[in-house]
Amino acid sequence: MKILIIGGGNMGLTYAKSFLHSKITTTSDLMILEKSEEKSALLQSLNLGTIYSKPDTCLHQADLIILAVKPQDATQLFEYIKPQVEDQQVYLSIMAGVKIETIAQELGAKKIIRAMPNLPAQIGMGMTVFTSNDEVTRIELVMVQNLINTTGKSIYVDKEELIDASTAISGSGPAYVFYFMDAMMKAAKDLGFKESESALLVSQTFKGAVDLYNKQNLSCQEWIQKVASRGGTTEAAINTFAELKIYEDIKQGVHAAMDRAVELGRGNKKV
Repeated sequence: MKILIIGGGNMGLTYAKSFLHSKITTTSDLMILEKSEEKSALLQSLNLGTIYSKPDTCLHQADLIILAVKPQDATQLFEYIKPQVEDQQVYLSIMAGVKIETIAQELGAKKIIRAMPNLPAQIGMGMTVFTSNDEVTRIELVMVQNLINTTGKSIYVDKEELIDASTAISGSGPAYVFYFMDAMMKAAKDLGFKESESALLVSQTFKGAVDLYNKQNLSCQEWIQKVASRGGTTEAAINTFAELKIYEDIKQGVHAAMDRAVELGRGNKKV
């Protein structure tokens, strides 16, 4: 199977490295289409397969084409590669908000899979949610899921609207975690810890808490109760979070991310 990744940015590079590291493909079967000369030079130096700058030199060779560009660039991309699209090719899009129907109409592709990965894919700890149209066969879905799983874990969903929802949860989610971590690190420094000590305190606390959650069948609220004794320090913090309505604010932020994903799918180019 010949794979073409369009876009040599963070996720395109992550996929290329993960596919090769897992030995699910080889450099002879992997191609990357990147129009930036600077990025192309970097990709060439990494020995990730054959690097191309024009679609008419490579698209016809590919069985699977991965669209790994920003959603704002979707329309330009479709115009750029549409003349080379063939019906039997499978197209995997990771462009946030760009719907399967839009890809089918503007690109002219028949077999389309839409996925939302996230940043931890770079270290094999990613979370990807994906779906497809009816033209994609079960064998092709399994093939693509095997590729996706080289970057972490995945969930297949029947409803495409859940891709936008996953964009707001797992796609943007790492930034929410970093935001909370950053606030805790700054609080630790305010309390007298050095910067390196603050980073270790917070990062290890997050890692330990997530590992605990994954290894035992308890809800987040049950874990909170295990940590928060009545009248204690944890309860004081949780009560303050509740008074400030941080819980609801986080939920509103997730909904704002969801709304933006939908806007991107409608072609809204606002930053």
